[in-house]
Amino acid sequence: MPPTYLLLALAAVWAGAQNALAGGGSFVTLPALMLTGLDARTANITSTLALFPGQVSAGALGRREAQGVAGLRLRDLVLVSLTGSVCGAVLLLVTPAAAFARLAPFLVLFATGIFYWGNFLRRPRPEGHPPLGRNRLLAAQFAVGVYGGYYGGGNGFLMLALLTLTGQAVKTAGATKNLVIALINGAAVLLFVFTPGLDWVRIAVVAAGALVGGWGGVWLLRRVDERWLKGGIVALGLLLAVGLFLRTL
Repeated sequence: MPPTYLLLALAAVWAGAQNALAGGGSFVTLPALMLTGLDARTANITSTLALFPGQVSAGALGRREAQGVAGLRLRDLVLVSLTGSVCGAVLLLVTPAAAFARLAPFLVLFATGIFYWGNFLRRPRPEGHPPLGRNRLLAAQFAVGVYGGYYGGGNGFLMLALLTLTGQAVKTAGATKNLVIALINGAAVLLFVFTPGLDWVRIAVVAAGALVGGWGGVWLLRRVDERWLKGGIVALGLLLAVGLFLRTL
């Protein structure tokens, strides 16, 4: 295996395991793809395509536990999410590569902050606290869809926070989030597959590695201290943001 594909395969296994254990696999695949010579925009598109099969698996496994919230049927939640995702994906496709490269450090910092908040700072909704209403949820979920279609890093934590704010139990919210995130990225994937110049060998290598890593991550789930993994993601996100800032100077 050429060194480029070996690097991507190892990074993808790590990303797949990371997604199964704590989330944040795109923080691994994005820098790995950029190290192999892709610009930030193309690396983001490639990462989205490659990690999609693993997300489909996670969404399918929990589909029976997924539920609608705040007076919204699950179908309504999916539709508003898909609409936002398509808008975000189109926005990414019309964004020049140079412009996305300048924006990428801020997206990574934002996603890292969301990841840190979701794992280290966020507290359960207090008893008696009024849940998020239907209209606010629709607007917020549309924004999550746009963000997911455009970039997606930390998207799962944004949606998990929204669902729990509606009063949905964490376990149910996790299943709902996995299903909707898979569909959000699926809408983006349908547009991204027509992007000219994609390296489908890289995509296949990352996709296969992520699936293997996901299976391994399930096995490791009860054997690894998640705090170290989550701390590693935050550190990696900060390093990636610094590296991207330096590249734009």
